[in-house]
Amino acid sequence: MNPRIDRLRDSLEEPLLVSAPANVVYLTGFSSSNAALLVEPERVQLFSDFRYAEAAREVDGVEFVETKRGLCAALAELLSGRIGFEAAAISYRQHASLHAGGLELVPRYGLVEALRAVKDEGEVDKIRRAAEITSQAFERFAEERFTGRSERDLAWTLEQLFHELGAHGPAFESIVAAGPNGARPHSRPTDRVIGPGETIVIDAGAQVDGYKADCTRTFAAGLLPEQLKEAYDACLAGQLAGLEGMQPGVSSVDADAAARNVIEAAGFGEKFGHGLGHGVGLEVHEAPRVSKQSQDALAANNVVTVEPGVYLEGVGGIRIEDLVVVREGGPEILTTSSKELVTVS
Repeated sequence: MNPRIDRLRDSLEEPLLVSAPANVVYLTGFSSSNAALLVEPERVQLFSDFRYAEAAREVDGVEFVETKRGLCAALAELLSGRIGFEAAAISYRQHASLHAGGLELVPRYGLVEALRAVKDEGEVDKIRRAAEITSQAFERFAEERFTGRSERDLAWTLEQLFHELGAHGPAFESIVAAGPNGARPHSRPTDRVIGPGETIVIDAGAQVDGYKADCTRTFAAGLLPEQLKEAYDACLAGQLAGLEGMQPGVSSVDADAAARNVIEAAGFGEKFGHGLGHGVGLEVHEAPRVSKQSQDALAANNVVTVEPGVYLEGVGGIRIEDLVVVREGGPEILTTSSKELVTVS
């Protein structure tokens, strides 16, 4: 018996072809760059090619079918009838290949992702461990010399800390964004050398057993201009208010507003252009999405980020992010490194 597959079956109107790699991992534990899972009322078939056959045969509760490397073409020959497919995970070319086999294809959205959004305690334990490593790495990282070093050099140092502390890898490419680069929320590390009087936005996370952590802290290289200090205070106040909104049953719109209203009242509302947060698990961005456009509501055991930012074009940026488990009575905050403005040399 596989309780995850059983819960998925309860939501199905027809057999579902699961092809998103993270969804295949979630349902079976099988990791592959070329696999699909057909979930039917009475059986589950796992399809992959020769490269993964040995591992696939060891997966409990599935019937393994070895295919050619061209997976969609093989599935078009093997399957028939009415089949649901993950519309967000299939390309136009793959859809055309399946359709050419005569399948009646029904687009389905977010069925497995909805299950993944609510973590079991085993999943939370893995994410908690990844967050512990991340927090320890940030604390040690704060002791590094920043000025005179490049963003790329510092990013490499942080990823080495993850390795030393027992991570299985980084959750994503670490962001180190100093000075004006910090005003770009998804800036990538460059060879820009960090100078005095600027903020450095560090967004990174460790990975443990496939589960991710995500944390952002903003450091100050020496004394900051008054505008950046005010932006930091506003961002921190908003982040703390956002944490209070992390309650089961709260709409994503209301959770986002809890932080956004504080930042707007401080005069930086137009400088906070993204949503408050997102789910984290097998992927670093997954359901639920916490923003003023989201239709999601928070549920107990969602694992989400709370990450408001203030971005001053041409000057610098501030972002402060914690990873939390939504719990009855208040969030469990997994990232524990200091959020007070830390001045580095």
